[in-house]
Amino acid sequence: MSHTPTPLIAGNWKMNGLGASLAEVTTLAESLKSEPAKARVAICPPATLIERAARIARGSAVEVGGQDCRAEAAGAYTGDVAAEMIADCGAGLVILGHSERRSGYGESDALVCAKVQAAIRAGLEPIVCVGETLEERRAGRAVSVVQSQVTLSLPDDLHDKRFSVAYEPVWAIGSGLTPSLAEIGEVHQAIRATLLARFGDAGGAVPILYGGSVKPANAAEILAVQDVGGALVGGASLKAADFLGIIRAL
Repeated sequence: MSHTPTPLIAGNWKMNGLGASLAEVTTLAESLKSEPAKARVAICPPATLIERAARIARGSAVEVGGQDCRAEAAGAYTGDVAAEMIADCGAGLVILGHSERRSGYGESDALVCAKVQAAIRAGLEPIVCVGETLEERRAGRAVSVVQSQVTLSLPDDLHDKRFSVAYEPVWAIGSGLTPSLAEIGEVHQAIRATLLARFGDAGGAVPILYGGSVKPANAAEILAVQDVGGALVGGASLKAADFLGIIRAL
């Protein structure tokens, strides 16, 4: 495994998108064909669009992922989606532990860890999200909170697997607020130290993405920060033109 992380720019569509939205995936794939990106590029649409998006993206530079999965492989869990089902739709990645899941659904580090194990079981590449609340940051606990989340959310199974960690300050998501570049750098370096301590040299090859109000206007300066190995993009990934603006900022 290379110890220089390959950057990853992933778009999280959240609960947005109908069939017509897939035209954006087509545009993205065609644009990357004519002008290849310096990063891996992924789109994580809602579960209803994964299979269709994967069909459109097949053979292109666009990878497709899911936004969550159940820890169990099958069972009486009405409305839930297993990692194996996401993989069966043609996805290769899955976002896990997003702050909206942690805060809105009470997902603990232990549950996120179980979901990461499920992703590995199904052959999916996890994007594991961590991040502090505004109260935690104001209390000076941002770094310790995030390091604890990284430690407890990542199972040992990952030591020879491909995965990424996404740092998303909870207070920056969808708020238009972003931490200072120094604050972003401090947390990313702390995450890198945690990964190196846990996984040895392989921890140096894990991309650490920044997420939280990433836009074409601020992408270049954020992506230039030490140990920022890509971005997890929300609203700006819904339109190919905006998403490409972020991809081209690398």
